[in-house]
Parts: sequence; structure tokens; C-alpha cells
Amino acid sequence: IIFILLIALGVSFEVPASTLKTHLDLQYVSNPQNSQLQRLNIFRPDTKDELPLLVWVGGGAWSYVDKDKETELAKRFAEDDIVVAAVGHRLSSAVWQDASKSDGDQHPAHIKDVAAAINWLVENGDAYNIDKNRIFIGGFSSGAHLATLLVSDDQYLKTHGLSKEIIQGIIPIGGSYDILDYHRAFKEGSRPHLAEQHVEAVFGSTRDQMRSASPITFVDNISTPILLMSDRNTYNYTRLFEEALVENGKSNISVIHIRHFAHGPLWQHMSKAEHSPYRDMIVSFVKNGLATFVPAK
Repeated sequence: IIFILLIALGVSFEVPASTLKTHLDLQYVSNPQNSQLQRLNIFRPDTKDELPLLVWVGGGAWSYVDKDKETELAKRFAEDDIVVAAVGHRLSSAVWQDASKSDGDQHPAHIKDVAAAINWLVENGDAYNIDKNRIFIGGFSSGAHLATLLVSDDQYLKTHGLSKEIIQGIIPIGGSYDILDYHRAFKEGSRPHLAEQHVEAVFGSTRDQMRSASPITFVDNISTPILLMSDRNTYNYTRLFEEALVENGKSNISVIHIRHFAHGPLWQHMSKAEHSPYRDMIVSFVKNGLATFVPAK
């Protein structure tokens, strides 16, 4: 499969008005290198009850991520009594898409930002009715990669004095978890220039750099329950990660392969559909946890 992880959907959907509180453009680092990107939005029910937190990292090929485009999806989760933090992060260059986008940051800038956002949410959680014993992280596309890497390679959390145990579950959807394989897919495919202009621009050009950015490298360090989903375009990437988890003896995972949706349309469905079984699965996971391993169909 040759597929750039959710370049830029640029689609907005309206969610019916509800009793939600919104807190926008909250800066989560004290001395930001990019004050516009290192921010997050919080959506929460208008209640004083402590609620589980879903930290959500949107997709955009590590280069076009926009926390504001996750607003409709975040609100839908919040309407199911979940506090949602949509996290922005520093971005990589994207000359493969736009010649003017030659500036940007490389790994590990993105994952460091996600870790910093988690730390800020823990420190400030009381103000937003967050139950610090029920923190989950999920993401779509490039956000799925970052959500998984944060827990599998927990050095970024440790920088803030946090343990990976603070995360009760990971929800990666439509991501790539082996950057060497992702790079190879482009290099051997019909658009080999993207191996350099896209993948190497984000992660660097060496095998060691790509390995260190790959959740699959740290699979033996994963003990957190995972609800793992793929779409039609990212099935092979997800299957590779699933097989590594199973071979490593991980049983606290549930894998859902959604073959009737392509990459972008799955995100649109989850964001705008009045009733989405995949959104319901995520809500159930956050509220009830993962009881058993569900093999892929």
C-alpha cells in the first residue's frame, strides 16, 4: 500500500449544539519553539464530575496536522461524557506537497510535543474535571503513530517524570508503526521520490533514525491495552504491527480491520456520522476498558 497518512482533509462538519465547555488554544509549553502549533483544545461536558480524558492527536502526515480540524470528532466524544484534548504539535517540511513548505522540524520534535501536552494536562487536570487515573491517548494516521510511540518508547514521558502507566489505553487508527517499512513502500513503489521528500524529511535518512521512530521497535515494552484499527489503505501497515504484538505475546489488544472505508473517508465517517460503530467502540474502550483480545476478521 502506498498511501501518505492523511495529508490534509480540510473538511469541517457541524455538531449539534450541546452543553459542552470548550477551552481553545491552550499553550502547553512555557517556552514554545512554535507558539502557534504547540497548543491544545479541550472539550468537556458541563459537569463537575471527574471524567476520563482522551488525548487525541490528529492526522496530517506529520506535516499538516491541525488540532482545529479535529473539533467535530472531539465534540462527539465529549458528548459521550469524555474530556477530550485535541493536541497540536510542531510540523515537518512537505516539499512533496508544496514547494514553499521547505521548513519544518524532524522527529523527535512531534513526539516531544505530545509528551509535553500530556504533562500539562496532568498538571492542570483539576481545572478541567479530568480523572487522572483514566487517561487514554489516540490518534488518526500520523497521530496514530505518535500515540503509539509515546507509550511504546516511554523516554519522552520520563523526561517529564511521568510513567507510561499513566496511560490506560492506546487507540491508534489508520497509522504506520514501522517507519522502515513505510519508507520501503515508497522507495519501491510508483512514487520513490516520496521516500526522501516525505519520510526522510520527517524522520531522517538513516536506518537507526527510522528504527528509533518506530513503535514496532519497542513492541516488547508495550503493556498498555490497545484498540487498534485500520482502514482499507492502511491494512498492511496495521497488520504488520498486529503480528508483532501477537508474536510478542501481547493479549490485551483488540484489532478492527475496517475494509469498506478508505483512509480519509473513515475519518470523515467518524467525525460526521450521527451514529458511528467505530466511534462507539472507542467510547466503550475509554469507559469500560478492554476485557479480551478480539482477533481480526
